[in-house]
Amino acid sequence: MPHHAEQEPTSEPQPQSAPTPRSAPAPLPGGTADGGGGARRASWGRRARRAGLVVVLVLLVPLLIAETALRVNYTGDPKPGTRTRDRDALWLGHAWVDGRKDDADVTALAARLAGTGIRDLYVHAGPLEHNGTLPTSAYPEARWLITAVHRKLPGVRVQAWLGDELAPEKPDAMHLEKKATRHAVVASARGIVAAGFDGVHFDLEPLHSGDRNYLALLDALRPVTPLLSVAAHQIDPLPAFHSFWGTLTGHPKWWSQEYFGQVARRVDQIAVMSYDTMQPLESLYGGYVAQQTSLAIEVTPAGTDLLMGLPCYRENRFGHWAHAETVPAAVRGVRLGLSRADADRANFGVALYVDFAATEDDWTSYRKDWVRTP
Repeated sequence: MPHHAEQEPTSEPQPQSAPTPRSAPAPLPGGTADGGGGARRASWGRRARRAGLVVVLVLLVPLLIAETALRVNYTGDPKPGTRTRDRDALWLGHAWVDGRKDDADVTALAARLAGTGIRDLYVHAGPLEHNGTLPTSAYPEARWLITAVHRKLPGVRVQAWLGDELAPEKPDAMHLEKKATRHAVVASARGIVAAGFDGVHFDLEPLHSGDRNYLALLDALRPVTPLLSVAAHQIDPLPAFHSFWGTLTGHPKWWSQEYFGQVARRVDQIAVMSYDTMQPLESLYGGYVAQQTSLAIEVTPAGTDLLMGLPCYRENRFGHWAHAETVPAAVRGVRLGLSRADADRANFGVALYVDFAATEDDWTSYRKDWVRTP
């Protein structure tokens, strides 16, 4: 609230013998010389300024406290050994299964991945239709790719990355509350496995915390694929923050930690989309990733692979700042969170998003900061 300088007096000095004072004007019906309107307006103005200050403080102070906590999260040194466990992953674009890639591209990919910890490739083979179906025409070169990867990258698994937008937040989207839709998704997964994929990686968004239909879908999917993997929303940075943010914006964004655990217990692998965080500085983003890593470890079963996403793309928009969300900051945050929660966790890795946007600097940072041994 702005404050104003006091007014200096403007009257001339009075002579020693002051004239007889005039009578004050008679008060008007409001009780003051101007009827009280000016006093009331001044009073309301002061109240409005005070109320505005209270609102600013209520919103700003918790934010400053939270951001300070994230900056503190980014301090310290990761424990020795918090490096790759050879359970990392890479998201690949649709070009790998629609005929735009050839043997030379697979050879180049094999050279790129040599000596890294990448064990899983999430290859975009969708998107799913809103009714849950997936025509085989969406991935015509899948069998060629799988065969080529298995030959040139022994031990690397090729998973089909399937996604779609979800209702009710998106009006023209997939409705998981419909049993027929869930049954169609399960049938699509069977088709993916029959095509030779080693597993299925689902990315359904925006998925609200507590969605029981999604849990029912995962339960139905588990028996039909040898490897069930999902991309997961971030966990509430503050208790029940998804509810607050959903009320404020209509887009809850986060999951409760409890719901994250419910999902993690139903899958073989869960990859946190730890980017698009709205953080404006590298140190705050890295501290946020450290927090997310610790929160996820706390509720993910030891037998489930937990992966933290690395932002290998550059966009500047609300929610994502390229200068802040970097691979070095993410890797340092991952190592700090791992150090504090469970430095010896075996089923843990990072996932690079996405191959066609990743730069040489991204790959260098991944190798230098995460892959190398101390």
